[in-house]
Amino acid sequence: MNAVFTALVLLSLAAMAAMSPAEALPAMVSGVTGAVTLSLKLTAIYAVWLSVLRMMQETGLDKKLSRGLRPLIKRLFKGEKEETYDLIAVNLASDLLGMGGAATAAGIDSMRSMSDGSERASDNMLLLLVVNAVSVQLIPATVIALRAAGGSSDASSVILPIFLSSLAATVVGVVLSKIFSGASRAK
Repeated sequence: MNAVFTALVLLSLAAMAAMSPAEALPAMVSGVTGAVTLSLKLTAIYAVWLSVLRMMQETGLDKKLSRGLRPLIKRLFKGEKEETYDLIAVNLASDLLGMGGAATAAGIDSMRSMSDGSERASDNMLLLLVVNAVSVQLIPATVIALRAAGGSSDASSVILPIFLSSLAATVVGVVLSKIFSGASRAK
């Protein structure tokens, strides 16, 4: 991998030397400025959603949400501890609300709670990984915020398409995960 990056850097420097540095440098500065601006916007969105999650925990809303999601969670993630169900509920609620990276902490805590200390992931851990990867999003808040920050005239026009596609992907992911976990137990 070092060779690849070394080659990219050398090719970039050669291209810049062959072209006019007066044209290349402003383009590079502009690219870096755009990247930093986007990073700051994403950091702000992430901070807002982490605060929302913390308020949910402080007010007990996460427990209420957990009770609402509990029948589905118990059906999907059989044999886990009550604490694990609560962590999974917070993780799934974060995904449902489109909190993106803010769901990561609850997902990691859920995985730790499900871990039995072995090197091998359990079927429930793999299912949670699949559900997190495809995640149904009722409100794709991060996408809407990024579209609004990018100047979209109708940033929320993506709600229905994202919801339908993420729902379909989640159903397919759960079904395939259950099929493959059943097949691996049969061996």
